[in-house]
Amino acid sequence: MEKIGRYEFMAEPFHCDFSGRLFMGHMGNHLLNAADFHSSARGFGMQYLMTIQRSWVLSRLAIEMTEMPRQYTKFNVETWVESAMRYFTSRNFAVVGQDGTTYGYGRSIWAMIDTQTRQPTDIYAIDNGAIEQWIVTDKACPIDKGGRVRMTDQAELVRTIQTYYNDVDINGHINSVKYIEHVLDLWPVDWYRQHQIHRLEIAYVAEAHGGDSLSFYREQVGPDEYCIRIVKAVGDDAGGVEVCRSKVTFG
Repeated sequence: MEKIGRYEFMAEPFHCDFSGRLFMGHMGNHLLNAADFHSSARGFGMQYLMTIQRSWVLSRLAIEMTEMPRQYTKFNVETWVESAMRYFTSRNFAVVGQDGTTYGYGRSIWAMIDTQTRQPTDIYAIDNGAIEQWIVTDKACPIDKGGRVRMTDQAELVRTIQTYYNDVDINGHINSVKYIEHVLDLWPVDWYRQHQIHRLEIAYVAEAHGGDSLSFYREQVGPDEYCIRIVKAVGDDAGGVEVCRSKVTFG
């Protein structure tokens, strides 16, 4: 079996926005599905991990696109493990058209957790560290790894939302991609008639669950760059608890 996985997807029309191009949220879903297909075929995927009370949890994701596939376009997501440590592993992605067009790339960092304690657990304890044999060091992913999303206390509260059934994933917390969709909804439709999403970064800090109230704070840090902090309300804590940060760069 090859170390690099390659999986075909299609930009289904109902997954595309008003411009006829794939939503960023659905692109994120395709990347995460490719990650699951790749890890499952090689013995360390979610289906197996759930039987031993383990699960992968996405810690960071960066997606940088030159363009989005148009509706009905078939494309491939290539994915590979770039490195692994005791508690974290990094996985990369390339989005490639059937004609050889490179639409973009992705970088991600994952942790493995104990589903009962919700604490990080040793990745190398799975099948005697078999993940090592799948690491690829000679395939380039030519986008920035990203870093800490820095914000000041000048960030403006833009919106507060409630979370519901459709926000919750198999791990019982708010779905990673739902955060992306909620972040991108901070700009109106007319904004996207003039702006294209070039890069999106998101770092997950703490879990939120169905029924939680999430507040979105936004700060412009450059001509086309915005940082977002998402905070969940917790009891009488006026400041709440930060659950993730995101950075969006428009083209």
